[in-house]
Amino acid sequence: MPFDLEAVRAQFPALAITDDGQRRIYFDNPAGTQVPASVAAAVSDCLLTSSANLGGNFPTSQRADDIVASARSAMADFLNAPSHDEIVFGQNMTTITLHLSRSIGRLFQPGDEIILSRMDHDANVWPWVLLARDLELEVKWLEFDAATFEFDLATLDELITDRTRLICVGGASNLTGTLNDVTTICEKARAAGALSYIDAVQSVPHVETDVQAIGCDFLVCSPYKFFGPHQGVLWGRREVLEQLEPYKVRPAYSSIPWCFETGTQSHEGLAGITAAIDYFAWIGQSMGGKQARPEALRAAMALMFEYEKALASHLISGLQATGGVVVQGITAPDALDRRVPTVSFTHSTLAPDAIAESLVEENIYVWSGHNYAVEVARTLGVLETGGVVRVGPVHYNSIAEIDEFLEALGRIVAV
Repeated sequence: MPFDLEAVRAQFPALAITDDGQRRIYFDNPAGTQVPASVAAAVSDCLLTSSANLGGNFPTSQRADDIVASARSAMADFLNAPSHDEIVFGQNMTTITLHLSRSIGRLFQPGDEIILSRMDHDANVWPWVLLARDLELEVKWLEFDAATFEFDLATLDELITDRTRLICVGGASNLTGTLNDVTTICEKARAAGALSYIDAVQSVPHVETDVQAIGCDFLVCSPYKFFGPHQGVLWGRREVLEQLEPYKVRPAYSSIPWCFETGTQSHEGLAGITAAIDYFAWIGQSMGGKQARPEALRAAMALMFEYEKALASHLISGLQATGGVVVQGITAPDALDRRVPTVSFTHSTLAPDAIAESLVEENIYVWSGHNYAVEVARTLGVLETGGVVRVGPVHYNSIAEIDEFLEALGRIVAV
């Protein structure tokens, strides 16, 4: 069955909003997506009918218990986790990583080594740099090729030693859009006896994610990047979580996963997570012909990836035809399977923020700057020159919207 864009767009009330009669075009999605009406309804219903803490013997508390359990099961299906008890919730990926790094760090000794990536968002860089500073660890860097925008994983072999304890890398770059071979990276980590920590914030919205196939020890993501509420999620391999000392207050549960969740969680946010994953399943059921949620999720991701690849191809071609523009990412038509549709560019004379501000006048939303990808921007030589303009279409965007963006950009750079 074909991908039904109109049916998808009908699920998102924000796509129909106008400002003084002018339509909105949301290409700011890598920083946060719009949500289906079902997500907003789930959040509202939780607040209105289930506003209570957990563990009570009265109906609102029991329903809150069910909401949390449903969210764990939904995320386990989404990530193909072996158990819902390996799902840890938090405020966002950054907060979870900063918090869990304290527990992971207790496994290390001064002089141990961690390997970080120059392609990552700072949320998967600086928490580990701070840990290394505090524990006297050595940080090594996995560089990427600024011409190809990809890793040469032979260089990872050169970095790994018998003191390597942790390898941290992103599933996809939030600036270049590159999809990384995290499965091979995790294989190399496992062979060296090291842990692997995958920041999947930018890959999870676009590609099927199977933590068992990837073979990682930890994987983190943010539901507000995949049509849900502002939350963070961590999957941790149970046998690894059992080795960690949780940082928690004394009355908090000591069992996994509760012991890694600090304080009361956003139950309404967790209700929204379940609704967001059920939205993916709806795509797989209505357009992919699959009924059970796990199979429907896989079908949905496959449909969305092919559709988004067409969006990326059209966007990249249009940018390459625009004078003065340089795409900072993979552009070869036969290599688009190795990237997500997040596309960044620079211009020979116009600053990124100037372009972004001009696009706002057309009610087209994009981001400019380093987008928290400090090491990426530094490697590409754009950190000190304003970064990039980042255009991030997702499956609810259209070719027509990309054409409107390209026409507006053409007028801006022609001035």
